[in-house]
Amino acid sequence: MTGSAKAGHGKADFNHIYDQPDPRDYFSTLGEFGYEIPQRALPVFQALLTALRSGREAVDAAPLRVLDLCCSYGVNAALMRCDVSMDELFDHYANPAFADLLPAELFRKDEAYYAERCRPDAVRVSGLDVAGNAVAYGCGVGLLDAGWSEDLEASDPSPQLTDHLKGVDLVTTTGGVGYITERTFDRVLAARRDGSAPWVAAFVLRTVSYDRISETLAQHGLVTEQLTGVTFPQRRFTSEAERDAALRDVSGRGLDPAGLEDTGTYHADFFLSRPAADAAGQPLAGLLDSVVSQ
Repeated sequence: MTGSAKAGHGKADFNHIYDQPDPRDYFSTLGEFGYEIPQRALPVFQALLTALRSGREAVDAAPLRVLDLCCSYGVNAALMRCDVSMDELFDHYANPAFADLLPAELFRKDEAYYAERCRPDAVRVSGLDVAGNAVAYGCGVGLLDAGWSEDLEASDPSPQLTDHLKGVDLVTTTGGVGYITERTFDRVLAARRDGSAPWVAAFVLRTVSYDRISETLAQHGLVTEQLTGVTFPQRRFTSEAERDAALRDVSGRGLDPAGLEDTGTYHADFFLSRPAADAAGQPLAGLLDSVVSQ
């Protein structure tokens, strides 16, 4: 969730929790405000991965590869790869026995914790985030298959990251848009020079627009669809000031906050961008029908 841009003028500043040597402050702080968007996003990501697998040739048994933008400590990776929930992760890091552990001691416990829960058919998830400590932790404990602490808002990806981007099947983000802009997405897609492109799945707070990103993705041959009729709660506001700022931003975009932001919670829309042939083959609503109806 870190990045070089601002997610909103009135959004609370949590930068201090995103790049610690371990995730304890991240979970204790966000847990206080009911942070839930990774859990809400999981069934959507699972449905997309199922669709991507079914679209492959039977002879291609290679694991799918996901790139999570603004990955922090690998939270989305944990949910996609392991038998854990957000509530279980909040409880895990709130364990009083962990309070006085050194980061290296918690690191060793987390290696075992995630290894015990990793699914045998786990998808491969890599991560991109400017928070180097967080990325290193996610890689070290086995959540991220690979990780890069690079700012694609400011510069092109390194040769190593460029090579990795060529094989990604699905790009995800649950909190990055607003911190990252169309510049990052453009550089991620530009690494593919063979005419192919990954799917891009983005949960975007209703306080910010996705228009410029979807326009950039269109330049790379991707059709963007918004899932209508449903929004996804992210977390509660930290203060009245943050709530008021969110209400102004949402209303300023011509959206109605009634029953959503005005209840005290950020809400996100979901956007999926795919090659035109994929989008034509199965509309987004049908692709996610089982998820939305739950």
